Amino acid sequence: MTVRPPRRDDPPGDWRLRKVDHPTLDWYRDLYRRVGEEWLWSSRARMNDEGLAAVIHAPGIEVYALVLNGRDEGLLELDFREAGQCELVYFGVSASLIGSGAARFLMNCALDLAWSRDLGRVWVHTCTFDHPSAVAFYQRSGFRPFRRQIEIADDPRLDGTVPRTAAKHVPIIE
Repeated sequence: MTVRPPRRDDPPGDWRLRKVDHPTLDWYRDLYRRVGEEWLWSSRARMNDEGLAAVIHAPGIEVYALVLNGRDEGLLELDFREAGQCELVYFGVSASLIGSGAARFLMNCALDLAWSRDLGRVWVHTCTFDHPSAVAFYQRSGFRPFRRQIEIADDPRLDGTVPRTAAKHVPIIE
């Protein structure tokens, strides 16, 4: 995304966005797991305390929670470390909110935050393990595909990083 797209309407809902200025590691890991486990998010789960803290507390990294009924149910992590651009590093809502409009609200917030700065590019990358509607959602939000690549990673269900019952839409190959 190299230009700010027209803002889409916020869906009805009682969500709000909360900036988490210095996330604790336990809080971050819990929300990361609840949002990303079904999509095999594992890179941050594999980090030790020092490594995780170095990333999420780094200057230029901003962490937000989508809040519903006083509970954090969505994760937004923005990386502004490269001048003139913003990466949506992590973006997602808990399984109970999928299809509710919460992701649209969160994306609207993400784009408002990103484009409130002098940027030339906002970008996100996804993978085949993501929600089947993720790419279409990103495209409706104004992103356009610019590169395809193959990434190979060990299945986090095989080493216990995430439960074997996670991501039923992805076969386990042993």
